Amino acid sequence: MPLPNIEDARQLGDEELSETILDIKKELANLRLLKATGRLEKPHEIRHARHRLAQLLTVERQRQLEAEAPAAATE
Repeated sequence: MPLPNIEDARQLGDEELSETILDIKKELANLRLLKATGRLEKPHEIRHARHRLAQLLTVERQRQLEAEAPAAATE
């Protein structure tokens, strides 16, 4: 399974983005628990979840900076 594409994250709305970030964080915690107990069958899923979380956080930060840019320009 290929890693997720960042374009998919950019198409999400702000609220969807926040919900997806929380979902991925929960999934990552669950995967770490499974790994610690030795029940994780697909270890690559941790890497995919971390990658997806990084993409989502990047998109969220880009949107924050875009929102701040007009405010900084008027000052």
